[in-house]
Amino acid sequence: MTITTLSSRQFNQDAGKAKKAAQDGPVFITDRGRPAHVLLTFDAYQKMSGGHVKIADLLAMPGMGNVEFDLSQSHDLAEAADFS
Repeated sequence: MTITTLSSRQFNQDAGKAKKAAQDGPVFITDRGRPAHVLLTFDAYQKMSGGHVKIADLLAMPGMGNVEFDLSQSHDLAEAADFS
């Protein structure tokens, strides 16, 4: 894994270079010489975050306000466990 560091100016001038570098590892983007942001591929992000997606995050995505879904009542009732 290669860690690349770019200034904000370098990132703004050549985002394609930063995206290519992110294929090999994280890209630190600095503001005034201090790390301010990290660019990762989506796959690397998922591995780092455990790959779990929260429904709240999915519903917060743009355009999700118009999604319809059926919340019909479930007729499956829980039963007591048989420990015999």
